[in-house]
Amino acid sequence: MKRVYADEKWCLGCKLCEYNCAFANTNQPDMAVALKNTEIVPRIKVEETGKINFAVSCRHCKNPICIQSCITGALYKENGVVMMDKNKCVNCLTCVLVCPYGAIVEDSGGSVFKCELCIKNICKEPACVKGCPNKALLFEER
Repeated sequence: MKRVYADEKWCLGCKLCEYNCAFANTNQPDMAVALKNTEIVPRIKVEETGKINFAVSCRHCKNPICIQSCITGALYKENGVVMMDKNKCVNCLTCVLVCPYGAIVEDSGGSVFKCELCIKNICKEPACVKGCPNKALLFEER
């Protein structure tokens, strides 16, 4: 299964992956209109540690502990991708606590979200990968 991989030696820390991710999940045609005066809520996060930058997103684990710990069944796997049914989520935040990668996050409204590889969007590849100017993000099978 293809996944998003970060190559930290090419990451500039520009955070364009975050903006492209947030925009892709608005389902609007214009980025400036979609993101102007709004909180950017990406499903990928650039971490900066000293001189090294790298993007962190859901790894879509083979045996995801987040799915095992979800008390309502809101997290499930579909074709190898860990997905979330927001209608079933009760915002208990157990998935946030157990994810070893910090890839499931809570937004300011108390809702939980995560990367779903842009499967629900019209992109052919994840928007974060497509929008990375330095090719520091790769969408490939390893």
